[in-house]
Amino acid sequence: MKKKLTAADVLACLVMLIPLIYLGSIYSSLPASIPTHFNFHGPDQYSEKAESWVFVGILTGSSFFMYLLLKNLPSIDPKRTAASSSQLLSKLSFILVIFFVVLQLLIINAMRGNLFSIEKLLLPTISIFLSLMGNLMINMKPNYFVGIRVPWTLENEENWRKTHRLGGKLWFAGGLIAAVFTIILPYQYAAAAFMVIIGIMVIIPIGYSYLYFKKHQQD
Repeated sequence: MKKKLTAADVLACLVMLIPLIYLGSIYSSLPASIPTHFNFHGPDQYSEKAESWVFVGILTGSSFFMYLLLKNLPSIDPKRTAASSSQLLSKLSFILVIFFVVLQLLIINAMRGNLFSIEKLLLPTISIFLSLMGNLMINMKPNYFVGIRVPWTLENEENWRKTHRLGGKLWFAGGLIAAVFTIILPYQYAAAAFMVIIGIMVIIPIGYSYLYFKKHQQD
């Protein structure tokens, strides 16, 4: 059955074009050499400004691909497990579009020489995105594509439900905490704090899923 183009699809496509429009409006003011890679001390790699179109184009294409993939997961899933989370996947696809757009705008501003957008706003942006993902994760139904897909959650629906309930709350809170820390700390310390918090957000749900499996395997 052919899917119809919805108002949300049109809006998402229009939002995806914002970075390209913004780049076009300020392109003439970009320096001849633009930063394209950064470390804790600032830019460490430069390219000709014409490559800004390639960079932004790739990110826009990636955003469009991920949007289509998430929206159509229920259709391409051979076992139709993703169909039960179709509304959550639609929300996630739009959040992902917003994330890609904000990311591109920060990078374009850095190309103009405004390194504040990278040093103080990049990590908080990623943190907030992870927090929003956690909020959706709490009610995510078992599927093969999105979520904490480890052997123990994929094997048992109750394990999936409890792990995602814990993981969703942890990601939501962890993302907000990471956003605060990465805003108030200097960039080099913010990056370290970010990595520690992300490690906790990843390891605890996986460990919980395994322990839940071991406990109920013995029952």
